[in-house]
Amino acid sequence: MVEGKNIFITGGAGFIANKIIKLYIEKNNITVYDNFHRDTLTNSSVANAENLTIIKGDVLDYALLEKSMKGTDIVIHAAGIAGIDTVIKNPVTTMEVNMIGTANALKAAKANNITDRFIDFSTSEVFGSMAFKSAEGDQTVAGSAGEARWTYAVSKLAGEHLAHAYHRQYNLPTVTVRPFNVYGPGQTGEGALQIFIKKALKNEEIFINGDGNQIRAWCYVDDFVDCIQRCIESPKAIGESFNIGNARAITTILGLAQTVCRVLKSDSKISHKPPLSADIELRIPSVKKSEELLDFKAKVDLDEGILHTAEYFKALI
Repeated sequence: MVEGKNIFITGGAGFIANKIIKLYIEKNNITVYDNFHRDTLTNSSVANAENLTIIKGDVLDYALLEKSMKGTDIVIHAAGIAGIDTVIKNPVTTMEVNMIGTANALKAAKANNITDRFIDFSTSEVFGSMAFKSAEGDQTVAGSAGEARWTYAVSKLAGEHLAHAYHRQYNLPTVTVRPFNVYGPGQTGEGALQIFIKKALKNEEIFINGDGNQIRAWCYVDDFVDCIQRCIESPKAIGESFNIGNARAITTILGLAQTVCRVLKSDSKISHKPPLSADIELRIPSVKKSEELLDFKAKVDLDEGILHTAEYFKALI
């Protein structure tokens, strides 16, 4: 476990960042840089920690970003536009924040001579609509131009290329991570699993976009953060990309809704709506690389993760 470091987290008010803060806050100084469009931090147990600094800023504001990053050892670049509803409504903002924001974060890291680690959050969507046991070196997909769904994947993929370029050209210690459907307590935004759980707890109708046959692998947030920790602390991670997911927790979207209802003993009715956009039919990662290089294996299976997540949301109802 790293100690005595200055850790800078863009998107630091977010769901996953909050878990990372809790992991490291006791023995490190952490700066959160976020525009607070989504806010998991304010009501968190670590919000008033003595060694936590909060800067309200946007990754598109390069001058503030570079200045705020001064004295940093580790950068975790988690800021970005996500969620299919948001992406479809705001494709320009999605492209700008995910591409220019990542370019700004990398440029600021180089200017501040970051020597320990730069963690870049990408996405599993770079593998396109059919991704079965996709490995890190497999072909990535840009999708058809003009289809709103792919603005997110393309913008994240551009960030990946740039992170690798900064490592090759400037020796910046970058690591790219590709989350595969991360969920858990504290999740905000448009994640299917937390929406299903909230509905199921109230016995309200659960809606599925499309026929529900889309297949996903679901990763509990504690497992994801465990792998992030290994990416930060293992020298083997530098210059690499990693798929982070749970290749055992696989189900269709319909199966997921049914599992949530079964585990939570809910009477919710499951109904279908037309699909929002081009959908991902199959998304299952190969996690062999993270296992071999980082000795990482996801531990929390789906039923257990649903129960833990439901406990959190139950307390908010």
